[in-house]
Amino acid sequence: MKAKASWKLNDGGREQAGYRGRAGDCVTRAIAIAMERDYKTVYDDLAKLNKATGLSKSARKGVQKSVWKPYIESQGWVWVPTMTIGSGCKVHLRPDELPKGRIICRLSKHLCSVVDGVVQDTYDCSRKGTRCVYGYFVKAEQAK
Repeated sequence: MKAKASWKLNDGGREQAGYRGRAGDCVTRAIAIAMERDYKTVYDDLAKLNKATGLSKSARKGVQKSVWKPYIESQGWVWVPTMTIGSGCKVHLRPDELPKGRIICRLSKHLCSVVDGVVQDTYDCSRKGTRCVYGYFVKAEQAK
């Protein structure tokens, strides 16, 4: 039987930064955790980029791919696709199918961080290890 992903509750520093309540902040959270950056700094960066593209001036209710993908890449991370149109799911959110280290996984309508096989999020988004990973970001030097 394949290994189910383990999960650790991690808000990426949201509460410590003074933010309260629920939010659609998975992009901010995933980036802050994976890159080991301050939540407020990432939040402010994404909000500024959101506003510059004519979107919401906040990152609270989510960030569009057209904003977060270039931002992640500008930080020295590269995209590793794990699925193509029509290929079906090849990689699931579990440690035996993902690389070691710090990664940002793209899932259906969600981003999450995985650190050495442990999902770092505010809930267990792995669906017991069955959730499909469309691809993930890794540090450029890790991708080689």
